[in-house]
Amino acid sequence: MSEWPATLDVDALLVRGWRPTPFRQFILKVHSRCDLSCTYCYMYEMADQSWRFRPKRMSRETVEATAGRIAEHAKAHDLDSVDVILHGGEPLLAGHDDIRDLVGVVRSAVPVRVDVSVQTNATLLDTRFLRLFDELEIGVGVSLDGGQADHDRSRRTADGRGSYHRVAAALELLTSEDFRHLFHGLLCTVDLRNDPMGTYTALLGFDPPLIDFLLPHGNWSEPPPGRVPGSPDTPYATWLATVFDQWYATPSHATRVRLFDEIIHLLLGGESATEQIGLSPAAMIVIETDGEIEQSDLLKSAFEGAGSTGLHVARDSFDDLLLLPFTAARQIARLDPAPECAACEVGMICGGGLFAHRYRAGNGFHNPSVYCADLLSLIKHVGRTVQADVRRRTKDPR
Repeated sequence: MSEWPATLDVDALLVRGWRPTPFRQFILKVHSRCDLSCTYCYMYEMADQSWRFRPKRMSRETVEATAGRIAEHAKAHDLDSVDVILHGGEPLLAGHDDIRDLVGVVRSAVPVRVDVSVQTNATLLDTRFLRLFDELEIGVGVSLDGGQADHDRSRRTADGRGSYHRVAAALELLTSEDFRHLFHGLLCTVDLRNDPMGTYTALLGFDPPLIDFLLPHGNWSEPPPGRVPGSPDTPYATWLATVFDQWYATPSHATRVRLFDEIIHLLLGGESATEQIGLSPAAMIVIETDGEIEQSDLLKSAFEGAGSTGLHVARDSFDDLLLLPFTAARQIARLDPAPECAACEVGMICGGGLFAHRYRAGNGFHNPSVYCADLLSLIKHVGRTVQADVRRRTKDPR
């Protein structure tokens, strides 16, 4: 028996009035290898090992075909801008010339504004790269898991050496007066072994404009560290709530925390802007180094081929992807939530959590997140805190 969403009837959804949301964010896997061997990496350490069979670099031919498809999609859906994210592996392994060439090809082909950013482990980030990114107006996001001990616990080289010193040195360059305008923020994977306030304080030390806390990837069949499926314990909510309380108590601080911002925005009636939480339809796709069009690369954490579509930029349009069951499933959380989510008091806020975290062998992705208990606890904690603050401010206008 096929697992959901393979069984999803897209034609029936169209008859009911659903229309797919066009893609606006294109993740380009410009290099499929990495110079780190992070213990929690979904690319290399989890179920899907397709990276072994892909070319290391995205060829010029694939870049041109990808640029043409982005242009085609932007025109067809009258988009006014698109986001292109250079990713990997480690994208800086592609080198200066290939990155310059790729960005030039894409911007020349696409008739709307193309905002480009790179997500890097920063071990190769130096002044030459930063000058290139400044010239090409490429924003930079850096992966950092806290202070040296926190970061080096998981983000190590293949021979076991820590990477913190190189990342910290790169961040010193990035946050200098010449390049700070390129700094998009820090991405931090939550590790329950690390002290939450120690981690948060270390991240703030680089004065990032944004911190993106990510839950380690896992699902009901392959649960993440410390998460027992079905258990009422909420270790991740406890960790994040500790950081939230400090963050919320210092509203004058310039650093945003995306997850907390999103929860508050949703509690106040807004729409989500991330796949981590909320009901907004997913509008992101991945182009692999060989030109294969994939769903979210985070699905590699579920099972071999979970993100595969069978489509390729050389022969298929992105509109072809829009009508696949997997794409529809990532866009219809509001129309067809898992039964547990439909009955949940924060279901409209949580939205079922990240799609990749919903997988359970046997029935697919039509489940709440494996982090369900944590998300419920965190959202309720944030809600109580904000509600109490509003009441206090209402009674005392000062």
